[in-house]
Amino acid sequence: MAVYKQTYRGYDGPSTPAWSRFLILPRYAFEEKRRSKFFTMFFLVTMLAPLIFALIIYAEHNLSALKLLRAGQGDLIPINAQFFQNLLGWQSMMAFFLAAFVGPGLVSPDLANNALPLYLARPFSRAEYVFGKMSVLLILMSVMTWIPGLLLFVLQGSLEGGAWVAQNLYIARALFFGAWIWILLLSLLSLALSAWVKWKPLAGGLLFGVFFVAAGFAGAINAILRTQWGNLLNLSHLIGAVWASLFQQPMHRGNGAVFFRVHGEETPIWCCWVALLAISAFCLYLLSRKIRGAEVVR
Repeated sequence: MAVYKQTYRGYDGPSTPAWSRFLILPRYAFEEKRRSKFFTMFFLVTMLAPLIFALIIYAEHNLSALKLLRAGQGDLIPINAQFFQNLLGWQSMMAFFLAAFVGPGLVSPDLANNALPLYLARPFSRAEYVFGKMSVLLILMSVMTWIPGLLLFVLQGSLEGGAWVAQNLYIARALFFGAWIWILLLSLLSLALSAWVKWKPLAGGLLFGVFFVAAGFAGAINAILRTQWGNLLNLSHLIGAVWASLFQQPMHRGNGAVFFRVHGEETPIWCCWVALLAISAFCLYLLSRKIRGAEVVR
């Protein structure tokens, strides 16, 4: 356009509020996942466990169902803290597979194609970029973990009565905070690996390595040195110990949610919290080193 024509006019329409501009990142990420048939099928499969747990709760309060199952006068399956903890453990493991599938594709393509300067050249801060990418995992894993858990708690409370709700309110609190501890840790791990490993399949494989290989390494340390401090490298043990304390379950008898059971000697709960905070802080440090508007190559 010739300058002398002076026909160019800047955009003078309404602007998007600054606080919500990062939402453009999950918007397009969800649109991409919606077109994936494999992701849609996997997400639907993850809803089977809450449906089964809901049927168990219904059967416990339905006399005809109990007679049909010949459960007698005893409970078919006790609806207690262990019941909800097992639900949280199963759904959290499904969330782990989802993070391994979705997480590596959030940051690595932007770094591999040098697109990060284009994002940060706009009214985006680095924190908003990271939070926008992380919100994809936060929303998806919330729908899989604490949201169905609290819905089942409400269902049980409506059938059992207000006295049960008042007595077991700590279960709802444990479901909410226990799920968010795992969601935040898993999201930070996924984004950190995605930022440092630009090949998506390798980044997903490394997430499995952090979870399973580190658990084997921790077991070897405990066996060789005859100590329990190797458990600080085992993410499943750390999460299981924290969950056991939130659900008011003993930690020294193999208790805990499925895939997150605590075995062996009891690890001090404050040490588990410190280890989780240290891992999260290290992931934030890795992200701060990679999420930059320009990369200096030496």
